[in-house]
Parts: sequence; C-alpha cells; structure tokens
Amino acid sequence: MISRSTNSGPTISGATISGLSIKWSLVAFACLVLLTGRLAPAQTAIRVGAFPNITHPQAMVGKSNGWFEKAMSPQVKIDWKSFNAGPSAIEALFAGAIDMTYIGPNPAISGYVRSNGEALRIVAGATSGGAALVVRNDSGIQKPEDFHGKKIASPQMGNTQDVALRAWLKSHGMKSADKGGDVQVIPLANPDQLTLFLKKELDGAWAPEPWATRLIVEGNGRLFLDERTLWPNGQFITAHLIVRTQFLKEHPDLVKNWIRAHVELTDWMNGHLPEAKKLLNQQIAKETGKALPDAVLDQAFGRMTATYDPLRGSLMNAAQSAFDAGFLGRKMPDLSSLYDLSLLNQVLAEKGKKAIQ
Repeated sequence: MISRSTNSGPTISGATISGLSIKWSLVAFACLVLLTGRLAPAQTAIRVGAFPNITHPQAMVGKSNGWFEKAMSPQVKIDWKSFNAGPSAIEALFAGAIDMTYIGPNPAISGYVRSNGEALRIVAGATSGGAALVVRNDSGIQKPEDFHGKKIASPQMGNTQDVALRAWLKSHGMKSADKGGDVQVIPLANPDQLTLFLKKELDGAWAPEPWATRLIVEGNGRLFLDERTLWPNGQFITAHLIVRTQFLKEHPDLVKNWIRAHVELTDWMNGHLPEAKKLLNQQIAKETGKALPDAVLDQAFGRMTATYDPLRGSLMNAAQSAFDAGFLGRKMPDLSSLYDLSLLNQVLAEKGKKAIQ
C-alpha cells in the first residue's frame, strides 16, 4: 500500500518493505547456491575395461572386493566395461568410450600403430604367462606336422593368442589358410571354442586361461604346448594396463592413484593366493554366470603370475611376430613411445622398490 504526503512523494508501507526483503533474500540465496556449486568438488568418472578371465586378475579381484573404489578419491566413480578380446577394447578406446583397460600386448601394439602413436600408452604390467595351445584328444595331433589341414581357434583375429598361434605355425613351416597355407585359423570367442571342442568341430585352440584349462578338463582336450616354454625364463607379457593418452595428460594424479592401487593389489594377491583366487572366481561367476571348478582354477593359476612389470622385451618380440603376420603394415613401426612408466616408477620409488626400465 502506498500513502501520499502533501509535502513529499509516495512512501512505502510495511507490506511493500516486506516484499523487498523477500526479493533480497532470494537474491542472496541464489548467490549462495552459485557459490557453493563452484566450491563443491565435481565427480570424475574413470571408465575401465577388462576381460572376465584370470589373465586380468587385478581387475577381477579389484571388482570383487572394491579395491580400486577404496583406493581412489570419493569423488571418483569407476565405470567398469567388459570385453571378450583386445581388438574390441581398442575400438572402444578409439571411440572415447573407455579411459584405460587391461589388455594383451598385440592389440595394444596395433592400437598404437593405427593411431600413429597418439592414442595410448602402456603404464604397467598385469600378468605373465597364462596361455596355451590345447588340442582335442581325438584330433589325431601328436606333433607339429599334424596341424596340416586342421581347424585351430584363437579368441579374435589379431589378438595376443592369435598372433602367437600364427608365429608358432610359421616357425614350423606352416601358414594359415588366409595366408596361402592349409591350417584353418578360426577367430572364435572363448566360450564358443569349448562348445565346438565338445562337438568335435575344432581340432585345437590357442587360448588364455582359464579357457585353456577348461578345454582340457571339460572339452576332452590335451595340453600340447604351454606358451611359457617358448620364452626366456618362462616370462612373457599376457596382459598389461594401457591408458588413453589424452586421459593420461589431463588426469595424471588419477592415473597414478590407480597404478598405486594396482601395484598394492598385485603384491597382496601374490601374498594371499587362496583368498585372491576365491575373489577372482566369484567375479568370473558374476560376469559369465559360472564359477570355475577348483581344479580348473588351480591348474590355470599355475601357468601364470600376476606382475606390474610390463616385460617390455617380450612385447617387442610379440610386435615382430604381429608384423610378420601382416597386422602392423608394410614397415616395422617405431614403438619407442609406446611405454610411459614414469608414474609406475614414481609409485615404486615411494615403496622403495626397484625402477622398471
């Protein structure tokens, strides 16, 4: 209500003063919301890839017991992504759908080369060993020469076991059918390999664990070759951790925290194998719908070792094999910038451990 005075202009009544007070309160509240919104820490998501098998033990155990969630900041949300083989994970990384992934060496090499050395960096190792060539007991295969005319599976064309298979065939004077030879190399998902073993439609497979052991125990298979026998000291990289280069540049602290947790989890697993195997099996059951029998788990674990050392030398040999198989172009690529172990070595220095070259 406005009243008028004969000596002055309009005056404001108590009701109008109250209305102005409400307006000023709303303005103050809006400013407070804006201020607190700026001060509140934003949540960061890390999208991490892994495969549901025991050659990615840090990922499987970490998923099962929440190791990485406990190690990272409360403002960090971990979004796990599952893949069957390396090339699929690389495509997801190219598309910006994941920030890091546990993966085998050959897909990492291929992704690095395809992106002209821009897309990714290897920042830590994950496992050594854990792959084998298994043949069906009634396949008629007793020696390398018996592979002529046979059907042998790998998880996916160009993945780590696929390259290893092709390199082994070449070392024994054989080629895959797509290269003019008579051995049919068939890219096939690991569960489907077991199905076709049982149907006697496959003669053998170069498979990662636990599938190699499952082919033996459940698929009437026989261990023909433990891949460790092909490498010095029985050590070769089966899986490591790679990071999208842009994410590494933008969030080095997050990557370092992840690597620290990865190193600590690796040490914990190697010191608590029974408990680690139990947690890993629980996660595999959750993702695949079936836990591994104890006999399979023990036998498969016996052929591999968890490690944070990326075993650079074995990867360089694998790169040569991938090049020879025609997966890396016409010229052997320069892999000098594939590794960035600076954060790993910072973590190792903090813990009084020896640096990795």
